[in-house]
Amino acid sequence: MNRLSPISAAPASQAASPWWRGAVIYQVYPRSFLDTNGDGIGDLPGVTARLDHIAALGVDAIWLSPFFTSPMKDFGYDVADYCGVDPIFGTLADFDALVARAHALGLKVMIDQVYAHTSDQHAWFAESRQDRTNPKADWYVWADAKPDGSPPSNWQSVFGGPAWTWDARRGQYYLHNFLASQPQLNGHNPQVQDALLGVARFWLDRGVDGFRLDALNFAMHDPALTDNPPAPDTGAPRTRPFDFQLRKHNQSHDDIPAFIERIRALTDEYRAVFTMAEVGGNEALSEMHLYTSGVQRLNSAYGFDFLYADALTPRLVAQALTAWPEGAGIGWPSWAFENHDAPRALSRWCAPQDREAFARLKMLLLVSLRGNPILYQGEELGLTQVEIPFDKLQDPEAIANWPLTLSRDGARTPMPWTAQDEHGGFSGGQPWLPLGEDNLARAVDRQAADPASLLCLTRDLLALRRSHPALREGTVSVLRADEALLVLRREADGQAVQCLFNLSPAPRDWPVELTARGAELAAVNGAAMNTEVPAYGALIVEEME
Repeated sequence: MNRLSPISAAPASQAASPWWRGAVIYQVYPRSFLDTNGDGIGDLPGVTARLDHIAALGVDAIWLSPFFTSPMKDFGYDVADYCGVDPIFGTLADFDALVARAHALGLKVMIDQVYAHTSDQHAWFAESRQDRTNPKADWYVWADAKPDGSPPSNWQSVFGGPAWTWDARRGQYYLHNFLASQPQLNGHNPQVQDALLGVARFWLDRGVDGFRLDALNFAMHDPALTDNPPAPDTGAPRTRPFDFQLRKHNQSHDDIPAFIERIRALTDEYRAVFTMAEVGGNEALSEMHLYTSGVQRLNSAYGFDFLYADALTPRLVAQALTAWPEGAGIGWPSWAFENHDAPRALSRWCAPQDREAFARLKMLLLVSLRGNPILYQGEELGLTQVEIPFDKLQDPEAIANWPLTLSRDGARTPMPWTAQDEHGGFSGGQPWLPLGEDNLARAVDRQAADPASLLCLTRDLLALRRSHPALREGTVSVLRADEALLVLRREADGQAVQCLFNLSPAPRDWPVELTARGAELAAVNGAAMNTEVPAYGALIVEEME
């Protein structure tokens, strides 16, 4: 049983904060959202057609994964034209219509910016590789071979194998931290920075409200091409040569913050533009703090704490929250339990028989976190990871590292809109990936008609968060985090709420840390005040004097 109190209007003081502080963001993976032309691939008109669904959830913004002109060897993260829309997704006019419709519905629009690399089909790279003296010769990272003909350094690619590929036209190697078809931009070059800032301005002039900056710590390398040292063996599985190194020299250069300050100076010329860094790796936390410190750098960073965790535990949540203390001069965190690169959370975190209950608890937890919650499309439906057989794989990383790497395709499957349709109402043609029978049964039309569904609960919880400043942008204190129970306290504008979560499949005693007197704002899975906390029970209580 799930219970929520009536929603009151948000206090006027909340309007003083920038729109993005505490905002809930909905990630759209356009390839898999809605196909309007029957080619089996989602498109921008499809996103526009379903913006009503997103707005009805009560989120503040959408984040669009790449839709730019691309050969799609890494599904849009290999950009061939930063200022173009790939024909499979539509046109610039379609993008403009999407932005206009989103703004009419009160939704902000964020897009990805990929500044570390381009496609090898980008015009910049075509010119750069012609010879060593052309105007763009230094726009990418080129280096001579060692005397024995081997690559300039021992750096390894994220997707497997050396991070260097020989190019006979220049008689040099070029760097690629990802696919060989994703040559590394030379972020140290001021002309490259100027060109990338021009790209940002192009989209800001079209009404974009924010950027997610992809793989930002890969934007610059050590120009001396120093070999990376070996990583200590921690006992964790190593599925790629990349895992055998400490990546100290192929990424995370000390000059990146200066480029970030140029990005921020540009976005400050516009309205309240939201900037969020994607930073992964062994030093991710310190780099996220660095990239968001002060008022001249980015607003937020996209945490990886939960995306690849095998289990959701109280201590994991507590550790993630306390790493972003209030008043420390660092940015505002953003949190995601799922995205297009990580396996669906319900498939990682609980047994199949517990998924319905766990999905409710998970959603209540996400809206209780200090920061920006990011919902990945279909998370509001409780979608799970789809098993994609090898002959249907599209993900280049999974194909290259099969079967050791779990395919990202299983989290990129199409949205199910109508349970009665063979393809879930996603496409009139054959979808680029299968939907999965279990997910088809969780379709939007079926859940919208069921007041007890996860979709309806998500709408209610997002409305609750929006109406309570303590939840939207308040401080956070961890009152308890043991092997099962998590107790948080959020406070803002004279309002304080306490949030209780039993993350275990067994009942637990009522925690002494939680107030015994209060107004219950929300409860899921049978949780109630001052009683034993049921398995996966959770509730939010407003403190009463």
